[in-house]
Amino acid sequence: MFRRRLRLSAATAASLMIVASATVCAATTAAASPLADDPVVDVTIDSFTPATPRPGQAVTITGQVTNTSNVTLENPQAIACIDETRLTTPAELAAIPTEENKPVNNRNTCHGLDNADSTTFQAYTEPLAPKATVKFQLVVPWAEWNIGRKPGVYAVGVMFRGNVTKEDRVTAGRSRTLMPVTDGKPTARKVTTAVVLPLRHRPTMLANDRFANESLATAMAPTGALGRLLSLGQKQPVTWLVDPAMLDEARQMRDGYRVVGANNISKPGTGAKAVANWLKAFDATRAKNPAILLPYGDPDVAGLIDGGGTLRDLVSQSRAATEQYNLGGAQGFNSGLWLENGSVTSRNLAAASTGYAGSRPDDTTFVSSSSWPAADRPSLSPSPLYDVLTPEGPVKSVRTVIADSALTAGGPDPADASSPLQVRQRFAAETELLASTGKGPLSVVALPPRGWDPDGLATAQLMQGLSLPWVTPVTLNQINAATPKPIVTKAPAATHQTPGLTSGQLDQIRQLSNSTNTFISLLNNIEQADENLRRALLRSGSTSWRGFADEAQRFISYEQGGVVSQLNKVHLVTNAGGERGQHRAIKVNLSGSKGQFPLTVENGLDMTIRVGVSVSSPNRDDLRIQPIQQKIVPPHQKATFQIKASAEQNGVIRAEAEVISGQQIPLGRSQELVIQAAQYGSVGWILVGAACALLFGTSAVRIYRRIRSEKRNPTAPEPGPDPLHPAPLDPTGSTDSTDSAGSTDSTGRLELPADELQPLAIDPEPNGHAQESLKEGVGTKDG
Repeated sequence: MFRRRLRLSAATAASLMIVASATVCAATTAAASPLADDPVVDVTIDSFTPATPRPGQAVTITGQVTNTSNVTLENPQAIACIDETRLTTPAELAAIPTEENKPVNNRNTCHGLDNADSTTFQAYTEPLAPKATVKFQLVVPWAEWNIGRKPGVYAVGVMFRGNVTKEDRVTAGRSRTLMPVTDGKPTARKVTTAVVLPLRHRPTMLANDRFANESLATAMAPTGALGRLLSLGQKQPVTWLVDPAMLDEARQMRDGYRVVGANNISKPGTGAKAVANWLKAFDATRAKNPAILLPYGDPDVAGLIDGGGTLRDLVSQSRAATEQYNLGGAQGFNSGLWLENGSVTSRNLAAASTGYAGSRPDDTTFVSSSSWPAADRPSLSPSPLYDVLTPEGPVKSVRTVIADSALTAGGPDPADASSPLQVRQRFAAETELLASTGKGPLSVVALPPRGWDPDGLATAQLMQGLSLPWVTPVTLNQINAATPKPIVTKAPAATHQTPGLTSGQLDQIRQLSNSTNTFISLLNNIEQADENLRRALLRSGSTSWRGFADEAQRFISYEQGGVVSQLNKVHLVTNAGGERGQHRAIKVNLSGSKGQFPLTVENGLDMTIRVGVSVSSPNRDDLRIQPIQQKIVPPHQKATFQIKASAEQNGVIRAEAEVISGQQIPLGRSQELVIQAAQYGSVGWILVGAACALLFGTSAVRIYRRIRSEKRNPTAPEPGPDPLHPAPLDPTGSTDSTDSAGSTDSTGRLELPADELQPLAIDPEPNGHAQESLKEGVGTKDG
């Protein structure tokens, strides 16, 4: 539909102010002046038939008018209008003045056919009140156009007029379209046209079978945008430009899915059948319509390349993922890239077209002709295939398909660029002029821009143009085959880029990339990493997030939370019963200048990991840690590392320990260590050495003196037993003849050495038993 918001002229507004309040002061007039700028009516053209009239045919225009102002229009009228300038070249068509900045009453590019006796004029008996809507139907006989019978293109439309005062009738609204006129004769040549239809959708799969909403299933229904596009490819030859990430999500939906709502409560999805039908129909169309796969997730190439580092790497990873993608079916696919407007620079072309596994010279890169200024724009004749120079890249040129942006520009006024009817008329006008001028074969490519047709209705009107008598519909493969040697051209100069992902979104993607790469680096076998983890990261940088900032935020936050929760399952164990290292410090002791202490890492994952431990002190440079070997830790197991450390000074050392992956990437936050080093100073070591020397020296002197004394006074041998006087038998049956206190003589008496005899202190007892016992214990010679 065509819409125009039109304004009252300054003179009319002034008249209204005078009639309404003749006695008010100038201040009141100034306060009411915004009324002069209020929009008055919206004029909408709903149909224009025939789309390409021949001389002699009447044209029927239908539509409606809505009064969007707060002024009632008296004696309203709808009138057909035309700009009688005949346009014969695409350049003239592109130069149609829009006059968007002029008041409606001062615009003179569409003159009214105000024949009151003709059907080109429709008067209304009732005033058009504010917010009211009226319909119109104007039938314009060919003679009323007053343009002769020559073919060409004209700007025509509908004007709406009304009285705001009895004396002044003003033009309150207008809408225009393009009218290609043919003479019924064959054109000078045919226009071979390849329409490329993008099949893409913003990511909605959060994890496994969990989806953020039903939008993809809704779009794939027969009345949805993707459903309409697919049906077009079933009727006409087209070239599909597909995001493989969308196909992955659709396949998961087909197999069953749940939609995650508030508070992470999920419910079963309802669109599995519609998605399954769409996938089946898409596979069937590939028998005649080739498929070109975009980088996985259709990334915001320019924004990610400008972000550098891990963000830049995502572009190559997306392209590599597409090269390895399993589309299924007997038909293969080509890998493609799609850049628009300010994103089309030689740097971006070179960076996004090389440096990934599987890159080939025949990969297809799409750009729009509007990426170049009008004066520098390639001619696109006879072919849209070019080798765009990229002198600063590893390759010196990139094979590029330049889509003619004029074919989908709409118009003649920019406000109606994506109106379905406007698109149909613009495509017919552009191709008619191309077919009527020039000689020789001519090929063009029509590719709707991103975000241009959210419901698929405008594309459906575009496809109707393939039935025009001067258009030959083909696939892109046929144009490629007919162009053995592309034309060489320069890339457009760098300009302001088309708004893509915001800086905040890029920062969040960078964090998700770092977390994902850290997790993958933990695995003992990196090749066993879940492919869905990598692909979720690639979807986070999708160009399709434009216009859906809240959904993008939710998606990235969900993915980041999932990766971080996995990373937290690998951590250091503290001294306090296996709690995570982030909660409290680990205390260790060094009993000397060198020592060792254990650190234990717990693997709470369901997969084997390879990890190490790093220990450092942020404020002490005397702590030395010997190299620590990495360990392989099975699922749900622990591994203990013996940390060998040394310190030159005693006291408490504040250190930090962290788990590192097999690729030396730190894992999460570091763990605080409190190391107590019991180290002696130099004076202490001197004292210890002196004490040891004194101890051993004294012992040596004593041993020497004892040996010398024994040599001077040798000890006599002890006498053996007397055979003539053997010892009597022990009446108690004991076999021991001596004890440690002394020896016995031949009579059995106990003899103690003289130097061991000591007086006994015995407390007297009343009964005299003690004295008696004493006498018995000492004994006498007589027995």
